[in-house]
Amino acid sequence: MAFRGILSTVALLLVSVTTAHAAHSCEALAKSASPHVHITTAALIAAGAFMPPDSRKAMASLPPFCRVAATLAPTADSAIGIEVWMPVSHWNGKYLALGSGGWGGSIAYGALADALRRGYAASATDDGHTGPSASFISGHPEKFVDFAYRAEHEMAVEAKTLIQAFYGAAPRYSYWDGCSGGGREGLIQAARYPDEFDGIIAGDPANVRRNAWALWLANETFKDPAAYIPPAKYPMIHQAVLAACDANDGLKDGLIEDPESCHPDFAALTCKEGDGPECLTPRQVQSAQTLISPATGKTGMVYFPGLEPGTELRWARMAGGPEPAELFYDQFRYVVYHDANWDWRSFDLDRDAAKANTIDKDVDEMDPHLAAFAKHGKLLLYHGWADQQVAPGSTVEFYKATVADSGDAAKSSAWVRLFMEPGMGHCSGGEGPDTFDKISVMEAWVEQGKAPESIVAAHSSAGNVDRTRPLCPYPLIARYKGNGSIDEAANFSCGPAR
Repeated sequence: MAFRGILSTVALLLVSVTTAHAAHSCEALAKSASPHVHITTAALIAAGAFMPPDSRKAMASLPPFCRVAATLAPTADSAIGIEVWMPVSHWNGKYLALGSGGWGGSIAYGALADALRRGYAASATDDGHTGPSASFISGHPEKFVDFAYRAEHEMAVEAKTLIQAFYGAAPRYSYWDGCSGGGREGLIQAARYPDEFDGIIAGDPANVRRNAWALWLANETFKDPAAYIPPAKYPMIHQAVLAACDANDGLKDGLIEDPESCHPDFAALTCKEGDGPECLTPRQVQSAQTLISPATGKTGMVYFPGLEPGTELRWARMAGGPEPAELFYDQFRYVVYHDANWDWRSFDLDRDAAKANTIDKDVDEMDPHLAAFAKHGKLLLYHGWADQQVAPGSTVEFYKATVADSGDAAKSSAWVRLFMEPGMGHCSGGEGPDTFDKISVMEAWVEQGKAPESIVAAHSSAGNVDRTRPLCPYPLIARYKGNGSIDEAANFSCGPAR
């Protein structure tokens, strides 16, 4: 152990010496491009604030860094924008790749800044286009591939090349961190390029099949005006769900630790006469039940799980109307039908989900068969139980499929773990603790062999932490020990759901 400690100290000293020398070679990186790499910027950025392109807000308290912006063209129809930021001094010797959200279309500058402050060399990509719409895909199949997985892979390859050139050393560890679309991207990278990262953090992964689910929900919950539930009724519904399920975990605290065991009876909210703010019409009862039910076809085939009880305050994302969010709608307008005027009201679950799944297969679909990655990598999955736009059950299903593929649940826990977050919305927000130091958890797992037995997450209000709670590896849940504040993680332990 002493010898390993000496090696680690030597490695860190080499990193410090290398970064101090490398500060003079940032501009020279512009000359290191290959025929398929066009570097547009290679410049030293002084310590302090930095104004990202097309932004009105500067990023403060940044260390000095080498900023490289480039366009990658692995195909004739590719134009993948990337940025690689490398600290001039105090590089930690590691690389962090950052995922995108939605349909991509922009560089995650905030995430780059956070990584830089931690000492990482980091990269982000626009996934091969600009703007939040998926219209770039129509008529451009290579750009669809770029968006799905090639942009992220090409970014990682080029980032590691630049890191080697700038520091004179390859990164000791390489990590991926992404949520939503970035979570999906990380899982696709794990399947397609299993040797690329030592650790992958995938939060609330946006399984592409959810887009069919979203359009199904739109047709079921607000195409007919009588089916629409006014948002003013959401708090009433939420309180009814809490009354039915909050205490199931042994503690009434405003959070549902185990939504899978919660089966609220929305029929109990049916109005006695007409309509009113504190009740639901029979048609609204049906919509409420639909929101927490899986999307099921005419033959009984389940295409996607439903929202979980506890999401009621944020139902507007899926059932607020008057049209589905473009994030979901675009899948069918531009990827399936290549028609910007395609009408979402014509959606048929069996027909259109099948068409979408055929197109997405082997391109943008998450593959749970990760045996090659498992040989050396660690996978940290997390998902908010109160996620309002990607049904949490989809990640539970993915995790179970991955564990089943390994053939040994106990053995798989050495490399993949899932942490569900009660009360957390999509990637963040909500009533539950939604913040934890994902990078430190992954570093300890990969670099020190400390698998996360539980993770302390925090909830903040007005900038102050008002609750901490342990996140437990699925299917365990946090249970109150019976003494002390219910807002302190130390007073809970992980145990089985009842």
